[in-house]
This record gives sequence, C-alpha cells and structure tokens, in this order.
Amino acid sequence: MIILTYIATLGFIGYIPFAPGTFGTLFALILFFIIKPSIFTHIIILVVIIPVAIFSSHYAEIYLNKKDCRNIVIDEFCGYFLSMLFIPHNTAYIITAFFLFRFFDILKPFPIRKIESTLSGGKGIVADDIAAALYTNIILQICKLIKI
Repeated sequence: MIILTYIATLGFIGYIPFAPGTFGTLFALILFFIIKPSIFTHIIILVVIIPVAIFSSHYAEIYLNKKDCRNIVIDEFCGYFLSMLFIPHNTAYIITAFFLFRFFDILKPFPIRKIESTLSGGKGIVADDIAAALYTNIILQICKLIKI
C-alpha cells in the first residue's frame, strides 16, 4: 500500500503543505509541456494513468485513513492531461487549461460535486477531476473552433 500511496501522491508533491492539488496540476503541465505528446501517445497515457489513478487513490485513501485525502494528487494529473486532449500544444492553451481546470476542480459546479459525493473510493476521487477536465476541454475546444 505504501507504493500505491506514493503513486497517488505523486511522490512528495501531495505532501506540499499548501495547495497540493495545484502543484499536482502544475507537475502535469510541466510534464505535458516537456513531452508535448502526439495524439496517440496522449491517448495511451490517459488509458494507462486513469485506471492507475483510480486503483492507487482507492488504496491510498485507505492507507492515509481519510476520505478524498488532499495528499492524493494523481487525480489532478489525470484531469490536466484529459483537459489537453485534442488541444493545440501551444503555450497559451497549455496555461489556459491549467487555470480553467483548477477553476472547475476547486469550484465543482453541477454536476461535479454530485459525482464526487455519489462515488466512493478511487472512483470518486478521480471522477470529479475527469468531469472538471471535460468542462475545461469543452471550453478549449470552443476557443479552438472560434480561433481565440
């Protein structure tokens, strides 16, 4: 369970004393900016990381003995990567995705809060970030479509 907790907290990032979710998202942004994955690679990353996030978050929550523990930040990592799916890899979109995703993840507009409270364990931890990522991606797709 210690290894799964290490994965769910992205090592030390989840233990940063203030805004660990923001730092988890920032880590995803930096990694995304460095690798700028092809669409195929991006999809493969998501197909691998989302189940890993659900599984590791579930057991980390048990190990840390706290529901939706703030130290678990792999969900923010997944959310950011999903936010950027089929979005241009330029700096403006990469940074805008960061702020939009954090906005939706923190405020949890309908139905995000409902999703989080309905599902338990790793599914609940990750699902609200997936929903926040979908909101973010929809806005970015609209921006891309109207060429903002």
